[in-house]
Amino acid sequence: MIDVALIYDFDGTLAHGNMQEYGFIKNLGMTNAEFWSKCQKLSEKNDASSILCYMKTMLKEAEYHNIKITKEQFRRFGESVELFVGVEAWFKEINEYGKKRGLNVKHFINSSGLKEMIEGTKIAHEFEQIFACSFIYDANGVAEWPAVAVDFTSKTQFMFKINKGIREIRDDKRINEYIDEAQRPLPFNKMIYFGDGETDIPCMKLVKQKGGYSIAVYSGESGESGEMCSDGASVATSKQKQKRAFKLISDDRVNFVCNADYTTSGELYKVVTTILDKMQKDHEFDLLLKRHKEMAVRVNLA
Repeated sequence: MIDVALIYDFDGTLAHGNMQEYGFIKNLGMTNAEFWSKCQKLSEKNDASSILCYMKTMLKEAEYHNIKITKEQFRRFGESVELFVGVEAWFKEINEYGKKRGLNVKHFINSSGLKEMIEGTKIAHEFEQIFACSFIYDANGVAEWPAVAVDFTSKTQFMFKINKGIREIRDDKRINEYIDEAQRPLPFNKMIYFGDGETDIPCMKLVKQKGGYSIAVYSGESGESGEMCSDGASVATSKQKQKRAFKLISDDRVNFVCNADYTTSGELYKVVTTILDKMQKDHEFDLLLKRHKEMAVRVNLA
């Protein structure tokens, strides 16, 4: 079986909106616009990372409203996250399709959202690993400080961790060690990356340049006026999202653009299954080349 990796952003790629909006912000008694505006102002005032600023704002507002946020509470918030149509059945369908073609499909998350909330969703068990923002918890299990903040730069680092088979976030030694491309567990040309936001662009470009495939996903939903995404970008209208996604093809950053319809009748399923077909045929072609090169060596030595 050939291992292939499907790597997904989360907010706006697998799920509607931002995961913080499904329980956390409501518990604060704030509107989505009010919360993201505070994050944006904190980032602009301090010229600071929008990711760290949204994480700090979460802690600050929880403390102000006397709400203790634990890992278990975050996971409960994650249970209410609304996934795009077809997502729950997607993994089984794709896994079975790949298996019939000799492909072992592995799924990963690479997100600027919260790991703890993703772990509470209905699809958490589908992933080999979830690379996302997370908190450090005190002796009482209450979130007190950011442990991991995932921005566009660290997202590319996680791509190399997947490529080299490194599971630990803290491991900053093996990630820089040389490993021959042929010895890496998940080569880039056996990857498909799914994303929708600004933080995904470096990963999309990286995978595409290294022979893999990148898909820009957009949804038909419109954002709340004045709202801001967890990656610091303003929420766009559905038409703006579509236009922004197709511009990524024009800019040579992605291979495909698809609506966030994960059903077997959607364009996304057709694109991904066609890519899997190509990966299987490319593998057969590589084996054929290798066999003929070995034959040539034996003939020349005879």
